[in-house]
Amino acid sequence: MNEITHLEQWDDLYPRIRDILSEARRQDMRAVNIAMVTAYWGVGRIIVEEEQRGALRAEYGKRQLEEIAMRLSKEFGKGFDYTNLWRMRIFYIAYPIIDAVRRKLS
Repeated sequence: MNEITHLEQWDDLYPRIRDILSEARRQDMRAVNIAMVTAYWGVGRIIVEEEQRGALRAEYGKRQLEEIAMRLSKEFGKGFDYTNLWRMRIFYIAYPIIDAVRRKLS
């Protein structure tokens, strides 16, 4: 009988421990998401700044981004193709102030 009472106490602890670990995982994923969004915003900023200095024009700019996309994909894997780099550019244009992005994520 004493052993059953002891097990019931542990059963009571499990949900509390599980909740702590689940919340930590949620916070960890959120931190990773914020870091990646900030990184994508930064990539978009660099692309736009280069465009504004005239470095990325028409076909030259497209070839340059394609080359960068190929190199990034080799080093970092999927997610850095030309289309995604272009989307990062659009993201930066839509949200040129990083604090606005952070507020939306909060």
